[in-house]
Amino acid sequence: MTVRQRFPAGPAVDLPAWLARRDRLTVGDERIVDFLAAFAHRLLKPGVTRVRPELAALGFFLRPVELHRAVGRARECTVDGLRVPRGLVLHIPPANVDTLFVYSWALSALAGNRNVVRVSPRSAGAADLLLDALNDTLAGADPVVGATQLMVTYDRDDELTATLSAACDLRVVWGGDAVVTELRRHPLAPHARDVTFPDRSSFAVISVAGWHAATPARRRSAMAGFHNDAYWFDQAACASPRAVFWIGADSADAQAEFAALLADVAADRGTTVEPAMAIRKRVSAYGLAADGLVNGVRFAGNAVTVLDLADPAAVPRRWLGTGTFPQATLGSLAELVDLVERRDQTLSCFGFDRAELVELATALAGRGVDRIVPFGSALSFTPVWDGYDLLAEFTRLTTVSTTW
Repeated sequence: MTVRQRFPAGPAVDLPAWLARRDRLTVGDERIVDFLAAFAHRLLKPGVTRVRPELAALGFFLRPVELHRAVGRARECTVDGLRVPRGLVLHIPPANVDTLFVYSWALSALAGNRNVVRVSPRSAGAADLLLDALNDTLAGADPVVGATQLMVTYDRDDELTATLSAACDLRVVWGGDAVVTELRRHPLAPHARDVTFPDRSSFAVISVAGWHAATPARRRSAMAGFHNDAYWFDQAACASPRAVFWIGADSADAQAEFAALLADVAADRGTTVEPAMAIRKRVSAYGLAADGLVNGVRFAGNAVTVLDLADPAAVPRRWLGTGTFPQATLGSLAELVDLVERRDQTLSCFGFDRAELVELATALAGRGVDRIVPFGSALSFTPVWDGYDLLAEFTRLTTVSTTW
């Protein structure tokens, strides 16, 4: 078994010995909070956020006030019980969203768990920066942090994955249907369980009336937020919008302005689409047109591609290339209900009031869509994700009763 130890940095760990350790943490352990806060401070330095703006979101998420608030909410939801750590948690995060492994791990560590995180060999860029920052922060941390938290990289190794799966109390699997199915070949202990994040897709909805009612500055601000949602991870994140539904009549002018503003924001931010990606987008777009699924294809440079769907019900949920947006017009939000599937995760919105969105969520009744958020918040990770209250999943309840 060849394992590269990434955090704490050092020679390969004696894995059986590490798994046998019994170091203890508590839910909301201040030693972990202090470590995460110091780590967040490093991420929020201007030099880091300028190069990797997505790390600023992670840094804000890990501020002490946010961590204490999350723990407080988890404890408030406890009735006649005490929240305790679940034990050893194994995380299998995806390679295509470099920051996700930290969100998953940090919440589990905050819950008082020992953690093993498999960082994909295909992870690079932001993942390497994060691991460097974690190791730099460790120098001033309580030794219990390094003793209870482990991040490793290894190629496909069924024996190692089976060993870790058998040892853990909770296995957290991100990365799609194929990964979940593959990991489930490795049995867990009878008391253990999986939390899985299979293939998901997301889309945006825009009120035509709300768009026209907004000021030009508000519309441009919305497009800046939408750009973050769609382009931070090349539109490959599960929460990134891959289609746009316009709600209301006479949307042609609004659609044209949407594409122009988005292209303008992309140009201002220096968003570039490499030639290979531009070709991929064209192949995807013209392929859908050849299949009769779209009636029109428009390119706003290489950054933005808009496809007019022939049938809203046939919206493609697969990734079509960075900056590719199939779109359709519907008469009302209620028409979305029959189009939503269980795999649909995040609904990014502009121009609706809360009552309209609550009515939609009620009508969906669990059919799909776990998150309804404004433009600019699709990729904002929260302790409730994909319908899971993660701090609740990462903990157990111990009830205490007394008899007089």
